[in-house]
Amino acid sequence: MFFSGQLDIGHLHVQLGIEGMQATLIPVALVLLGILAVTMPAHHVFYGILSLAVGLYALIGVNLGGFLIGTILACVGGVLVVAWMTPEAKAAAKARSAARQEAAEGSAE
Repeated sequence: MFFSGQLDIGHLHVQLGIEGMQATLIPVALVLLGILAVTMPAHHVFYGILSLAVGLYALIGVNLGGFLIGTILACVGGVLVVAWMTPEAKAAAKARSAARQEAAEGSAE
């Protein structure tokens, strides 16, 4: 996305101004959201949804989201961040699953 806002293709000149600024701000925002998701995993769902929104906005704001490659990478990364579970969350999910299984076995008897 960063390089797509600063290209000259033949007689086609990519607009600068607010569009050029978006080509700089959107990738910086996506990198910042990725760093925040890793450093503060308790808020990973929030950061993942924000990165999905920023990636989809890049379709409009930055030359089809960096010629679709940037938008696809941003959306895949956002989905992975939303689905990501910390080791503590995995342990809690396993404990809940085991408790449900024991409860189901107890009620079946």
